[in-house]
Amino acid sequence: MADSPRRNYAQSHKTVRISAKRFAMSPWLPAYMTDETVLGVYSRRFYPLTIGDDAIAQYNKLRSDAVLFDVPEHPIEISGPGALALLEKVFCRRIAKLKQGRATYAIACGNDGGILMDGVLMRLGGDRYWYVMADGEFLPWLAAQSAGFDATITDPRSWVLQVQGPKAFDVLADLVDGTPPEPFNYFAVAETAIAGERFIISRTGWTGELGFELYSLNPGIDGPSVFGHILKKGRAHGLVFSSLESMGIRRIEAGILDNGTDIDPSMTPYAAGLGKFVDLDKEADFCGKAALAAGPKDVLLTGLTCAGTTPVAGDKVVAGNTQVGRITAGAWSPHLETGIAYLRLDRPLHDNTQPLMLESPDGSRHEAAIVDLPFYDPEKKIPRGLATA
Repeated sequence: MADSPRRNYAQSHKTVRISAKRFAMSPWLPAYMTDETVLGVYSRRFYPLTIGDDAIAQYNKLRSDAVLFDVPEHPIEISGPGALALLEKVFCRRIAKLKQGRATYAIACGNDGGILMDGVLMRLGGDRYWYVMADGEFLPWLAAQSAGFDATITDPRSWVLQVQGPKAFDVLADLVDGTPPEPFNYFAVAETAIAGERFIISRTGWTGELGFELYSLNPGIDGPSVFGHILKKGRAHGLVFSSLESMGIRRIEAGILDNGTDIDPSMTPYAAGLGKFVDLDKEADFCGKAALAAGPKDVLLTGLTCAGTTPVAGDKVVAGNTQVGRITAGAWSPHLETGIAYLRLDRPLHDNTQPLMLESPDGSRHEAAIVDLPFYDPEKKIPRGLATA
């Protein structure tokens, strides 16, 4: 594969020096921080955007072995007798059917139907839930919505690690103190111990690969010690640590959207292609229900391929001399051997017969094509452990 079509992922981000005063540092960070590490900010938490590693090499490890990621997801706890009623009010999908020990994807919308937050909701006990938030100012809104409900919203000060890749379960078997959770099906949730520390563990991830996530339960955890223990236990299975560059490539291939990047309050779940996560027929009246029921259902976020270059956020897509949309996120896909991206359309593209061109900032144009999301594995056989392709 020629290098010319690939634009460096890290170079597509401007970097600045910033104080950590108002942002939180992960307990794992001292284990890997070097002068080459570039941190990003997500949900008011720092995360390793790049550590100077080769993103393609780490991507290949993710596809063949296993990779450890320090991710900035922010779990919050909603508990109490009124927790379920509150969650039914704020989320678009039916929550009552979520069983203890299970997780589900859940979207919260404003009254106009725009997406405020997306994330994974886990039911840890009868009236105890954790919602793993993406980036965005969600807590003040949730607190306002909780008025009148017998529910408590707290921050468990949990920090998250992901182990992803086809050998993730081999790592898990050697990693936990005792026996791994069983059964541990896709989107299952359990509690386990690693190096004497308690963790919530979920059969989820942000890569489209087989894997699991670890949520610390001790705010005072010795991060470097536990981090080193995980890498040591996983070494026999090829486990390595990576920045989020390799994860960024794989999540786009898998059709996983990023709140604040690909979706935002100006989009409804339908516009984002997430209409299947809206239950308009559920009994509870939820925020944005009326607007979503009455509003358009056109999908405005789609996939795009471009063999000539790597699309990056902000690139325009044109038909003739008319702009039809812009790129929200892009990458070079080693698996597909082409540039891939999310295209946010300005309006429904009813006439798709005219050739599309990706316009780079330097004015150069490259042939592009709209494709369905995800780019492959639409049945999620890989994260379910049913396929390895």
